[in-house]
Amino acid sequence: MAERPEDLNLPNAVITRIIKEALPDGVNISKEARSAISRAASVFVLYATSCANNFAMKGKRKTLNAGDVLSAMEEMEFQRFISPLKEALDAYRREQKGKKEASEQKKKDKDKRTDSEEQDKSREDDEDDERMEEEEQNDEEEVDN
Repeated sequence: MAERPEDLNLPNAVITRIIKEALPDGVNISKEARSAISRAASVFVLYATSCANNFAMKGKRKTLNAGDVLSAMEEMEFQRFISPLKEALDAYRREQKGKKEASEQKKKDKDKRTDSEEQDKSREDDEDDERMEEEEQNDEEEVDN
């Protein structure tokens, strides 16, 4: 757990970026208002985490999952956020699946290249062996002559 209450605050840069994205262009926000929003966001995250943890504990789990967070949002009476959260979660899962598939494809391609390189090397070795045998035969023939 955090040693000081300030350790639980969200980073100011992140809060500032979120605020700027939420407000129309040309609207400014005071430092005091930004600080209040930062504290409120931190309290919200801590409360949502605590509620989600309760759902995980009821399930006799130590790891919070997305379902716990969605259940916590419902318990906290933030039903209107559930649908956007599910959409964001689905998008995240699709992105992760795409990354995993790309990684697996990259690995397969690398394995194919490695196999192909090994086959090429094996062919080269075989050709070298054949050349050496021919040279030895030629040398023996020259010695015999």
